[in-house]
Amino acid sequence: MEKISFIGTGVMGASIVRHLMDGGYPVKIYTRTKRKAEPLIEAGAEWAPTVREAAVGADCIFTMVGYPADVEDVYFGEGGILETASEGSLLIDLTTSSPALAIRIAGTAKEKGMMSLDAPVSGGDVGARNGTLSVMCGGDAAAFRKAGPLFDLFGSQVKLQGGAGAGQHTKMCNQLAIATNMIGVCEALVYAEKAGLDPENVLESISTGAAGSWSLSNLGPRMLAGNFEPGFYTKHFLKDLRIALEEAKAMELPLPGLELAIRLYERLSDEGYADKGTQVLYKYYK
Repeated sequence: MEKISFIGTGVMGASIVRHLMDGGYPVKIYTRTKRKAEPLIEAGAEWAPTVREAAVGADCIFTMVGYPADVEDVYFGEGGILETASEGSLLIDLTTSSPALAIRIAGTAKEKGMMSLDAPVSGGDVGARNGTLSVMCGGDAAAFRKAGPLFDLFGSQVKLQGGAGAGQHTKMCNQLAIATNMIGVCEALVYAEKAGLDPENVLESISTGAAGSWSLSNLGPRMLAGNFEPGFYTKHFLKDLRIALEEAKAMELPLPGLELAIRLYERLSDEGYADKGTQVLYKYYK
């Protein structure tokens, strides 16, 4: 595990790379826009101009890209990871993506003598910066053990949930819980305002009681401050919710709360808020 590559250094990925480097690992990075990676390069990360050059010779390759189509491209596309990575390498996809795609990656990786984990994370920009992400893993137990020291550098809750795809299914559970909770957080704060209360005082009271949640404590203050910059993009959250709905339909499982959340976030996206944080749902109620 001496040579690590990381593909996709966005809001959360950049912080994870810093934790890996702080842990003493040299990290080679690739992202579509080099300019966005310059702070990491200045901090000591090595730049790779293509996915191929990032993958060649790496012991462990992390990916954290936007959409399932992006995952498919970096793994199965021309010059992709599964074509160019070395036998024995460990592939870890941190993207929230399709369980079926995770299973497909795992099958191909095994055929080529590689190991793989689907390991989506939760905790947003705050958890990524603080190294306290929840890491939800699917894959082989041996691969999970091998990745353990790396996960410990940026995760505080790291669990193997089952075989390939199990990490992605667990992340769907996470997003389902957040989706309806975000609706409740927004409605509670708007209710406080309409009732003539000080919403910041209300937030302090209810965030430490039975209504407490990560979204209430971390995103509630941003809502009240009018800060809708992304810790996690609305467009990516909507992508996750659509994956969850597709999986639920395949299981013949009705989830009306999920369907409502999708409708609300689709409206916000249509109104131009796709690149804002998920707390922008507050604007719908305002």
